[in-house]
Amino acid sequence: MQDNKNLILAIVLCLIILFGWGHVAEYMGWAPKPDPAQMAQREEAARKEAEKAEARKAEAARTATLPTFTPSAGRDITVASPLYEAVLHTGGGTLRSFRLRKYQAGLAPDSPLVNLVDERTAAVAPLGLVINSQPSWSTGQWALEGADGLKLDAGQQGTLRLTGMVDNLRVTRELTFSADSYLIREKIRLINTGDQARSVRVAATSALDASNASGSQYDSMRVAWDDDGSVDEESSSKTLGTTGVQASGKIYWAGPMSTYFLAAVIPGNPDGVTVKGLMQNTVYRAAVEEPECLLAPGEERELSVSYWFGPKVRSELTAVSDQLALSIQLGFFSIIAKGLLWLLEFFYGFVHNWGVAIIFLTLLIKAVFWPLTAKSYASMEKMKQLQPMMLAIREKYKNNKEEMNKEVMALYKTYGVNPASGCVPILIQLPVFFGLYQALLTSIALRHASFITYLPGTDILWLADLSAKDPLYITPIIMGVTMFLQQRMSPPPADPMQQKIMLFLPLIFTVLFLNFPSGLVLYWLVNNILSIFQQWLMMRKTKTGGKAHQGTPAAK
Repeated sequence: MQDNKNLILAIVLCLIILFGWGHVAEYMGWAPKPDPAQMAQREEAARKEAEKAEARKAEAARTATLPTFTPSAGRDITVASPLYEAVLHTGGGTLRSFRLRKYQAGLAPDSPLVNLVDERTAAVAPLGLVINSQPSWSTGQWALEGADGLKLDAGQQGTLRLTGMVDNLRVTRELTFSADSYLIREKIRLINTGDQARSVRVAATSALDASNASGSQYDSMRVAWDDDGSVDEESSSKTLGTTGVQASGKIYWAGPMSTYFLAAVIPGNPDGVTVKGLMQNTVYRAAVEEPECLLAPGEERELSVSYWFGPKVRSELTAVSDQLALSIQLGFFSIIAKGLLWLLEFFYGFVHNWGVAIIFLTLLIKAVFWPLTAKSYASMEKMKQLQPMMLAIREKYKNNKEEMNKEVMALYKTYGVNPASGCVPILIQLPVFFGLYQALLTSIALRHASFITYLPGTDILWLADLSAKDPLYITPIIMGVTMFLQQRMSPPPADPMQQKIMLFLPLIFTVLFLNFPSGLVLYWLVNNILSIFQQWLMMRKTKTGGKAHQGTPAAK
C-alpha cells in the first residue's frame, strides 16, 4: 500500500515538473524570453504554408475538372477564303499547303497558283509550335474541336480550335482566319497538368521555300526581322545553312521573305522575344520564341501570336501594323518612294496598264523638273560656246597651272557661267530617281504586269512582266543608244581622260541595265527620250546666241 502511494506521488511530481517548470523558470528568469520578431516570423511562415497548401488543393481540384482529353488521328482540313486556300493538319495545326488565289506562279493563263507552302516547306511544319524545344506536332497528341474546316465568304471570320497534350501540358490553339486578310490570329492556352512547377518556352514557326523568289539580286530569299523598328535580314545561304542567325530584343515580327512574298510571325508582346533563322535544304525557316514563363501545377497561361502568309502589299500590311509594312524596304528615300507609288497607282486607275502608267509618271516627273533641267542645258550650252576660248587659255598657260585656272575662272565670270550649275539639277533629281528605283523594284503590282506582251508582229513574249528583265534586251540597248545621243549633244569635257570615260558610260549603263527589271528600264528610256527632246529645244533657242559668242573679240 505504501509502495502505491509513493508511485502516485512520483507521477504527480513528474507532471508538475513537466508542465510547470517552464512557467516557474520564466517567472524566476531562469529561461530566456522568446524574441517577439522571431515569433512573428514563425507565425507568418506558418500562415504562408497554410495558404500554399490551400492553393495546391484548389489547383488540384481545378485540374481534376478539366475535360478528358481524347486524341484523334491527324487529318488534313481546308480553310477556303476569297484570298487563299489553306490546308492544315490537325495533328498539331501545321500547314500542308497555302495557295494564293490572286497570284500565279508563271505568266501563262493556265499557270498554277502561287503556293507558299509546297511539299518541301510542309515537311518542316510551318505554323507549328515548338514547346520546350520539342516539336509539338510530332511529340504531342492532338484533337480538333468543332468545325471540320472553314469556308469563308467576304467579310466573314472563322476559328479552328485544336487541343493537345505535350509533355504534361494541356495546349489549346485557337486559330482565327479572315476572308479579307492574309493575317491569321492565334490564342495559345497552356495548362500545367503535372504535379511539379515547370518552366515553359513556346516558339511559333514559319517557313518559305527558295522557289518563292526568282533568285536574282533583285528578288532573293532571306530571313528578316524587325528589332525595335529597325529591319535586319540575312540572305547568305552559307550562314543560314550552318550557324543560322539569332537575335533578341523588341521583335515586332520575323520570318522568311522574298521581294514579293512574306511568311511572318508577329508576337503579341514584342518585348524579350528571340528570333532564330536557318535554312534547311532549300527551305528558309524562322522561329519566334516567347520569354520563358513558370507554371505551377494546374496554373494556366495564355499567349497571343499572329501570322502573315501572303503577298507584300503595302496597304494590306499597314492595316496590320506600321512595323509589318517595313518588310517592304524603300531605302533612304522612302517618303519619296511612297509618293511615287501613290502616283503610279493613280495613273494605273485611268489607263489600266502599268507600263503606260510608268510613262505617264515619267512625263509628270520630267515636267516638274523641266525648269531645273533647262538651266542645266543652258549652262552646258554656254560651256560649249566657251570651249574655243578655254582651249586657247589652256594652250597659252599649259606650263602655269595656277595662272591657267585664274584665267579660266575669269572667263566664267565674264560670261556669267557657273560650271557647277549643270550638276546641281542632276543632284536634286537623284533622290527622285532612287525613290522611283525602290518603288518599282519592290511593288508587287508590277509582278507579272504586262506592258507590251508580245513583240509586235510576232508571238514572242516581250515585256510581259515589268518586274523581270527584258528577255530580248531591246529596251536596255535602245536606252544605251539614247544615252550616247545625249552625250553627243552635250559639250565634251576639256580633259581628254574625262572624254574617254564619258565615251564608255553609255556602254557601261547598257550592260548594267541588261538585268534590271524592265519597268525601271522603261522609265529610264522614256526619261532619256524626253531629255533629248528638251535638249534639242534648248539648242534651237540658243543657236543664234551661240553664233554671237563665236564672233566676240575674246574668241578670236
